[in-house]
Amino acid sequence: MPPAPNPNLPLQERLLALAKTLQFAWFAGHLTLILTTFRYFLSWLRLNYYGGMAQFCYRTSFLAAATTYGIVVYKTQRARAKTGTKPPLGVVGYLSDENVQYLLLALVWLISPQYPLALLPYSVYSIFHIATYTRANLIPTISPPSADSPKKEEGPIAQKIGYFVKEHYTASMSIVSSLEILLWARLLLSAIFFQRRSWILIALYTAFLRARFALSPHVRGSISQLGARVDSLVGAQGTPPAVRQIWEGVKSFSKQFHDATDAGKYLQTGSAAKKTS
Repeated sequence: MPPAPNPNLPLQERLLALAKTLQFAWFAGHLTLILTTFRYFLSWLRLNYYGGMAQFCYRTSFLAAATTYGIVVYKTQRARAKTGTKPPLGVVGYLSDENVQYLLLALVWLISPQYPLALLPYSVYSIFHIATYTRANLIPTISPPSADSPKKEEGPIAQKIGYFVKEHYTASMSIVSSLEILLWARLLLSAIFFQRRSWILIALYTAFLRARFALSPHVRGSISQLGARVDSLVGAQGTPPAVRQIWEGVKSFSKQFHDATDAGKYLQTGSAAKKTS
């Protein structure tokens, strides 16, 4: 965290001191992602998503995403280096960090064919990161509380931002989870029609979504809701038996895939040994 702004310094010096921090670069990356994503979707609405500006904005968005998550991973590793600690389970421990997962995924999207839907989860996260940084850092720098003020209360803008984050964060994370599941379906459709690099992307993204399922209650909740809705539709009267059989086969395969890719099952013995030593 940057130091508290000195209210006795001129505004220009306070902003310059803030801009020199690594966290400001993180904020600038999220702001860049939002602006370029917005510009890209303007081109997309005009069906000009392969134009020069659209392609520039699309790639820049994922470059900004990779930068922001790269900064977080770097700061985490630097903090571990200072304390001499390492993540448990080696490489698996690193890959279980959601910031590492989103960093790697952003790099995959950066060099892959365009999938506009892939921008939306990153954009939702960026909106909340920008809001939080503005409330905690930018507003106090522009309008710092008086040094001799007995009670440092937030201004009306900061309070509104705090209310927005508190009221909409949980629902927005559920939306992100639904978007990530929808993106998997979009990739599956591309793979069925053998679009360029689609089979590589569906394999990589399935691994990502499997990791998100293990870590995120929002993803688990969205998948459970989706399964319940399909169960309700398939269980309705008049549904052909073949459709029900296919759905049961999908559920059986999904359970087998979940059990086979449960990293905790394979690492349980090693983890127990460490705890008893």
